[in-house]
Amino acid sequence: MSENSKIEWTDHTFNPWEGCQKVGPGCDHCYAETRNARFAGGTAVNWGPGAPRRRTSPANWRKPLQWNRDGTFYALHGRRQRVFCASLADVFDNEVDLLWRRDLFRLIAETPNLDWLLLTKRIGNVPTMLRHIGVEQLPDNVWLGATVVNQAEADRDIPKLLAVPASVRFLSMEPLLGPVDLRLDWRNDIARWDDRGRDLPLRRIDWVIVGGESGPGARPMHPDWARSLRDQCAAADVPFLFKQWGEWIAEGVQMSTPLKRTPDPYRRRWVADDADDDRYTRTAAAVHPVGKKAAGRQLDGVTHDEFPRSHA
Repeated sequence: MSENSKIEWTDHTFNPWEGCQKVGPGCDHCYAETRNARFAGGTAVNWGPGAPRRRTSPANWRKPLQWNRDGTFYALHGRRQRVFCASLADVFDNEVDLLWRRDLFRLIAETPNLDWLLLTKRIGNVPTMLRHIGVEQLPDNVWLGATVVNQAEADRDIPKLLAVPASVRFLSMEPLLGPVDLRLDWRNDIARWDDRGRDLPLRRIDWVIVGGESGPGARPMHPDWARSLRDQCAAADVPFLFKQWGEWIAEGVQMSTPLKRTPDPYRRRWVADDADDDRYTRTAAAVHPVGKKAAGRQLDGVTHDEFPRSHA
């Protein structure tokens, strides 16, 4: 449940408990639910409304304390270590015992040398759930993130994220399922820029992570969706990390591992770039399922590994 992570944007993952439920289109092919079912004999016993969440062991809960004490990692990397909490759950899940959440925030307070990345699909729950456990303000070593996979979720959840005081706010746009314009002023639905041409709402986001979907049933990502977000972040001086293309990649896009043979044309799909949105040109990309490893994580020949500055 805790490990030195292979996820590109963190150093460790820590799961205080396991279990969740689907709340949006990004959850359709949830790897954590599949994992839960595999280890439970075929049924995801900790998934869905009313299903019991499973708290992990005391030994697992002690691991962040060791990471906090261990100076080796800092000496090796020259920076604070990042902990992604909860890759197999959601910290702000309605079904979780509030005392478990209280214990988690006590652990965060006891590990000030770590930056805790709390990524949630339930950003609207955060203020109330913090009040219920007596947390008046997020600690400086907490980075608060919201998962946003399309424009509808951006319009709904980014205002909620911006309403929560946090030292670092970020977006995880994975799996990216459509084009998203982050430059809107969600208070009056028009774009606003400062005197340098940078968008004011987007500048209140400290970091944007973008990635396509991987695993069984993965949906393809149009390359222009990722390019647009890259360009929006560059214009607003917001750190941008491109995590992966996922299972599919568009024709003409550079891959990390060249294919040994031409992709089967009968496995080709077409992805429109606009999702019936008038703000986008109506073009389509031909995509092929080549696998996550071959597709890689270069966007127009560049690996984007930008991070925000820690405020702790």
